[in-house]
This record gives sequence, structure tokens and C-alpha cells, in this order.
Amino acid sequence: MSLPIAPYPTVPQGPTAYRRSLRVTGPVLALMPPLVLGAAAALLLAGNDTAWRGVLGFVCGIMAAPLMLLTGVPLRPGSSAVLMGIAASALMWVLVGVWAARRATRRPAADWRDFWREYRWLAVPVWVGVLLAAVLANLWLGRGLL
Repeated sequence: MSLPIAPYPTVPQGPTAYRRSLRVTGPVLALMPPLVLGAAAALLLAGNDTAWRGVLGFVCGIMAAPLMLLTGVPLRPGSSAVLMGIAASALMWVLVGVWAARRATRRPAADWRDFWREYRWLAVPVWVGVLLAAVLANLWLGRGLL
């Protein structure tokens, strides 16, 4: 006769609890770099009267919310396209955070450095892709690079 084995509670500051906190708070923290980029874009575009601030603000804006290009934000007027692009991008960044947290906690002794390393491996291709898409769309429309 075998007795049922009761699961032991996790140690409050142990590796299992730390991995769980990485998986729970990682997706929320994944929104921080896009929020910083979005705030930089808003500051650069507020009262903009120079070309370099406009270009830098646009680049920061599309890096913060890469799915805004899919909603046609530069070409389509109205706040509904902007809000839809921001909401879709926020969901995308949360999913990137979930994926980075899962990849970081594959190791038993995972920490926040592992999370940010995995996040970087996932975010940099998104940023390169959105910048490449913006440049190619600009060239497709027959304009110069600036």
C-alpha cells in the first residue's frame, strides 16, 4: 500500500518561488522599454519644428509600438488607428515578455539577467524588422530616405 505524497510548499525565497515571480512579473516588465521609447517619442514630437526631432520621434514611436504601421498610422488620420496600434503593440510586447520569461526559466536557477537577455534576443529582431519595414515602405512610396 502506497501513501499519497503531499506536495511540499515552496520555500518563500527559493528557486521555485523566484522562477514563478519571473514568469508572473516578466510580462509586465516587458512593457517598460516600449513605455520609455513611447515617452521619448512623445517628448520629441511635442512642439516639433526640426527634421531630426521628427525623424527621431517617429523612430522611437514605431519602435515602441511596432504594430502601428500595420494600422496605417502615418497615412491614416484619426485616433482610432493610433489607439488600435498601441493596444495591439502592448499585447505583442506582453506576449514577448511571456515568451522571454518561459525561455529564461528553463534553467532551474534563473534570474532577471536571464530574462532580460532572452527579452533582448526577442526584441531586437522586432525593432530591426520594423525599422526595415518603415525604410522599405518609404522607398516604395517613391520618397527619399529623409
